[in-house]
Amino acid sequence: MAKGNHQEIRGRPHNLLEHYQPIDGVVDEMVDASGNPRPVWKEFIEALEDLGPEKLAQRFARADQYLRDAGVYYRLYDQAGANEREWPLAHVPLLIEEQEWAAISAGLVQRAELFEETIADIYGPNRLVEKGILPAGLIAASPEYLRPVVGTRPASGHFLHFCAFELGRGPDGRWWVLGDRTQAPSGAGFALENRVATTRALSDIYGEMHVHRLAGFFRRFRDALNGMAKGSGGRVAILTPGPLNETYYEHAYIARYLGIMLLEGEDLTVSGGRLMVRTVSGLMPVSVLWRRLDAAFADPLELRPDSQIGTPGLVEAIRRGAVSAVNALGSGLMETRALFAFLPKISRELRNEELLLPSVATWWCGRDKDRDHVLANLDRMVIGPALSTRLAFEDDDCTRLGSALVAGERAELIARIERDGGAFVGQEAVTLSTTPVHVGGRLEPRPAALRVYLARTPEGWTVMPGGFARVGFSLDPTAIAMQRGGQAADVWVVSDGPVERETLLPQEHDSFIRTSPGSLPSRAAENLTWLGRYIERSEDTVRILRAYHVRLAEASDPDMPLLADIRDHLEPFGIDVAAAIPPGLIATLDGAVYSAGQIRDRFSPDGWLALNDLSKTIHQFATTVAPGDDATRAMTVILRKLAGFSGLLHENMYRFTGWRFLEIGRRLERGIQIARTLARLTGAAAPEGALDMMLEIGDSVMTHRRQYPVQAGRRTVIDLLVLDPLNPRSILFQLERLKAEIALLPAVGSEGHMSPAAKEILQLNTAIAIKEPSDMTAKALDDLATEIGGLYNSLAKAYFG
Repeated sequence: MAKGNHQEIRGRPHNLLEHYQPIDGVVDEMVDASGNPRPVWKEFIEALEDLGPEKLAQRFARADQYLRDAGVYYRLYDQAGANEREWPLAHVPLLIEEQEWAAISAGLVQRAELFEETIADIYGPNRLVEKGILPAGLIAASPEYLRPVVGTRPASGHFLHFCAFELGRGPDGRWWVLGDRTQAPSGAGFALENRVATTRALSDIYGEMHVHRLAGFFRRFRDALNGMAKGSGGRVAILTPGPLNETYYEHAYIARYLGIMLLEGEDLTVSGGRLMVRTVSGLMPVSVLWRRLDAAFADPLELRPDSQIGTPGLVEAIRRGAVSAVNALGSGLMETRALFAFLPKISRELRNEELLLPSVATWWCGRDKDRDHVLANLDRMVIGPALSTRLAFEDDDCTRLGSALVAGERAELIARIERDGGAFVGQEAVTLSTTPVHVGGRLEPRPAALRVYLARTPEGWTVMPGGFARVGFSLDPTAIAMQRGGQAADVWVVSDGPVERETLLPQEHDSFIRTSPGSLPSRAAENLTWLGRYIERSEDTVRILRAYHVRLAEASDPDMPLLADIRDHLEPFGIDVAAAIPPGLIATLDGAVYSAGQIRDRFSPDGWLALNDLSKTIHQFATTVAPGDDATRAMTVILRKLAGFSGLLHENMYRFTGWRFLEIGRRLERGIQIARTLARLTGAAAPEGALDMMLEIGDSVMTHRRQYPVQAGRRTVIDLLVLDPLNPRSILFQLERLKAEIALLPAVGSEGHMSPAAKEILQLNTAIAIKEPSDMTAKALDDLATEIGGLYNSLAKAYFG
């Protein structure tokens, strides 16, 4: 590298390029062959150098903190099982000039159109096979070729609506397509988070450079989906495999960002040939389904019978044209690695065009000529399964680099290719260009691959101006894969002049539709209810434990009757007070995190951050806190964070149907817990000090002193905590709130009559409102707890079934 060429930059105190060493024979995205920064990078590098090493490190730490606060993660599957990992951001974006991006975009639009026509032919007239351009055996053998949808024309008129393509720049400086993503392309949501995190760190630099925005791409695609649904009278939904999927965070993020329902297979059913979503208002039609699960799992009735995440009958609904699948079932066939070998000829046949962006050179060993070429050039080939839909560098368990084979392995592979050539492809070994990463205070080159997204709109294909780059953690190309430690970098498409500042918001003249409040999926309503219950149950348990440990710290006798009574009270509920932070309490809060995780698309980032902070705190306390004073202080911290989380939801959550189920869950659980604890601590056999503890647990000590300055006893405690309609901790208050919220729930099959749950809460509320304190015996309170719990069963039967 010619260091003398950097005199313009070398005078700066922080010289990021001083030790930067491009790899011989490899294109570097940042510097040219002479070692000088490329024009698009020059201003950017100078701006980084002006910050200095300390500020730069602080800026990048800010980006990492944002990702942690937002809870951005991906799921890593290894020998230890499935683990959530923090999103691995490569802090330095990949910069591409606008003119070069236009050429990339044109090539990918051409490719997307070619794929559309190819899929239409394979599942339609099949002329490519008839003419011998595509081998029938190759297509038929692919697990992505779905016979049940052969002859089915998509309701939208198109098989493909959203695609992604993996690109790599070769040593000749050209971009090559490394892989196609037509099944259920992932990463678009992560691209948005990459952009947010990177601009948090480099907001001033980003603002000064003319970088194309991403929001317009998503707005146009959202509008296209809504336009498809509008014509068929249904809804748009995203179909996810569920929270255990490695990119579930992205599914929830995109659903929240675009305002689209996120559904799992169990949320859907097919009725009368139409795809319907189970909501709290009954079945409602879905006419556009953006699926994020592989097609084979979509319908256990006609595709994979072992699928637990699909919807029986979905294929029939698609055949009838009742729903548009984005992308169409069977479109994953275009990801097959062996098809690379046939695309140039297919393009000439269908479009009379040469490919503007070539694929990495591929030979299918099922043809004699190709097989002979692969065997003759094995040392410069990557050999892999012909039907694989993974990129070669992602598939190192099944893919072999010819030059790395030892004698025995080489002979065995040659014999397998000669015996069953159709099972293998040979591809030229990929040498990827490098892009800078920030390591230890300086920049170092790492291999990178670019992922670009395309979306179909009424005006044609639109290309996301950026996307994200996968960057290796080492110089090994296989280290790009996320499951192998790769990083993700933002991609800036830089213009010479100002760019349009697009947003997701509609234009002033655009019409809008307000979503019906009753379109809440039943599963989401159930999880919201349980989230409210788990949070309230956690708070009640923490209040009891704090009262217990206060007295434990003061007691000369830890076996005093009141403490023993509390231990006996908590033990049936799995709370062992021998541990300062009982496992049962942790399990309850984990239940809240799980329920919230099932509805990430309906959960604000602030709410998720607060809940995760609460979870981390309680898990940390479990290993550091001792009984007594220490536990008392810990419980106060936990209570404060519980109150903060509840307050955040109460103040910020839109008062739609989902909020009502959350509120119902909270009120149900508070009523149950207060009734149970009152039955224990106000009974005839309650030990000395029980009433004071009850007031403390019920957070009503000061109110009791003001309300009953002269007389105090069991009747006043009962009056305040059971029968006072103004005390937010009283049972009657909970029943009043339940009555109000249940009355506002959507009517399901009641035909104008009061629902069973509404009748039950009205009867219960009326019965308690006319009670006297003397009526509320320990047995009456236990019975009351059971009756309140029974309300949940009525709600579940009506709305969660």
